[in-house]
Amino acid sequence: MTHLHIVSFNVPWPADYGGVIDVYNRIRFLSDEGVRIHLHCYTYGREESAELADLCEEVHYYRRATGMVSQLNRRPYIVASRRSEELIARLRQDDYPILLEGLHNGYVLERLADGNRDIVLRAHNVEHEYYHSLALAEENPWKRLFYAVETIKLMHYEPVLLKASRVLAISESDAAHFRAMGCNDVRLLGPSHGHHRVTTATGRGDYALYQGDLSTPENEKAALYIVDELAGGSGLRIVLAGKNPGQRLQARVAQCSQATLIANPDDETMHSLLRNAQVNLLFTHQATGVKLKLMNALYEGRHCLVNSTMVAGTQLAEACHVADSPDEQRVVLQRLAGMEFDDKERERRCRLLEKYDPLPEVRNIIL
Repeated sequence: MTHLHIVSFNVPWPADYGGVIDVYNRIRFLSDEGVRIHLHCYTYGREESAELADLCEEVHYYRRATGMVSQLNRRPYIVASRRSEELIARLRQDDYPILLEGLHNGYVLERLADGNRDIVLRAHNVEHEYYHSLALAEENPWKRLFYAVETIKLMHYEPVLLKASRVLAISESDAAHFRAMGCNDVRLLGPSHGHHRVTTATGRGDYALYQGDLSTPENEKAALYIVDELAGGSGLRIVLAGKNPGQRLQARVAQCSQATLIANPDDETMHSLLRNAQVNLLFTHQATGVKLKLMNALYEGRHCLVNSTMVAGTQLAEACHVADSPDEQRVVLQRLAGMEFDDKERERRCRLLEKYDPLPEVRNIIL
């Protein structure tokens, strides 16, 4: 029986946002395959989980050291706040392979990568590029400064990946970056989205949907753009749904008769909104990773209108409608408003997504 340590940057249950969805689905699949998982999670704002205990041989929780001391460390904050000597001691008790979820867990590489231990790191992004994008999107000057400093720290820290036995990149562009760095063994492993077949409903809806964590600067920026540039003129209502929308977005939607805001929808509501929308709007200014909400929309939703940044570094453009300028997006949205999603289109999407189920490869790539 195969044993595997997994070190997660957060408690991966509930699986309710991109990064932890990727982690949770990998755990579930490996557990179903008979792998005995020893899970280690850093905690901040999430409770211990019976769901994870059922899937794993054992689950250990470690407090994340948030605060000024970690911010002033030479390491990036996401790494400095995840340094547990208790974790290191526990990992040294055996020689099982280790899967590190994210550069966040680079401290384990610092301490344990001596050439005799199989340590695989799953890179969820090229982190310094991601933080640079956060800095550009942030309007609060102090937060913007924090993201800018983190960008520099991450650029200097990234070579720790050279210590990993393998790096699992989430997109083709990320894989090319890590290979150019000189990482030992870089393999492509798409996001573990949990979908095995396209379940899109045929027919036509009467609204366009944008969904995401609306408290993040990147998603708020996209939501404001949609309200300002795309609401009205297409015959479709605009529905914005997600976690913790800020006051600025709430005020802007209140002034727009063609837009509706649904704050903190439960899973059932979000699933219904996704399935019944005529068009899923997926815009981003960050060409990082592969967005799991895009995968969810392609497997469950109807038409997907995206900008080119959303599908950068992937081969998903052919499954979407791509437009970048507001004028182009309004034209495409108006066309899609009257276009029924039929069986022929669903069959086409099934063919395009056949290679995007990463789970059958997970065991062979990791172990």
